[in-house]
Amino acid sequence: MESNASRPWLEAMGITIWQRRSPPAGAGASNAPPDAGDWGRLEAEVRGCTRCALHAGRTQTVFGVGSHSAQWCFVGEAPGAEEDRRGEPFVGRAGRLLDAMLAALGLERREVFIANVLKCRPPGNRDPQPSEVASCLPFLRAQIAAVRPRIIVALGRFAAQALLTTDQPLGRLRGAIHEYEGIPMVVTYHPAYLLRRPADKAAAWADLKRAREVATHE
Repeated sequence: MESNASRPWLEAMGITIWQRRSPPAGAGASNAPPDAGDWGRLEAEVRGCTRCALHAGRTQTVFGVGSHSAQWCFVGEAPGAEEDRRGEPFVGRAGRLLDAMLAALGLERREVFIANVLKCRPPGNRDPQPSEVASCLPFLRAQIAAVRPRIIVALGRFAAQALLTTDQPLGRLRGAIHEYEGIPMVVTYHPAYLLRRPADKAAAWADLKRAREVATHE
């Protein structure tokens, strides 16, 4: 059975089958935080970026949020309308579901690092274009290199394909432990997808438990 603390959040995710959980990740040595100046320079570069045409339609860039010494890094696709307005990734309904997923793992948003592949919103929330991913991916790579988490969770197909440099579909990428620059990586569904397909929440929870097991024993 899952712990009593996890149950309300699993219920919020729509999970009704309870399985034994491992102790929450977080034990062991933590990473030294990167120099604040380095973060400031990187954020300023993102804020002023004009590498692709998306800059022309943005309200503001969405750099990322959370701990700069996080053991968990969650990577999504691109900002939506609310993210573009607020400058923060994963807000609104998808953000609330992600927060429930984190809570089920015994984590809080402030303890992890959350970012997107793209830092600007594609018009109409369309899929990212390859040229946009190529222009923006160096920023995400720099963020991950600075944080150096113990585990990366790629939320959705675009995040997984960008980090793994592959065109394999999500169905083939799920269920395995991948590696990005020496860091274990697990692929699961994007919260926005889970809102449309709640039947897949149980599969997403299985992915998160796999990630927790890796993070706990790394």
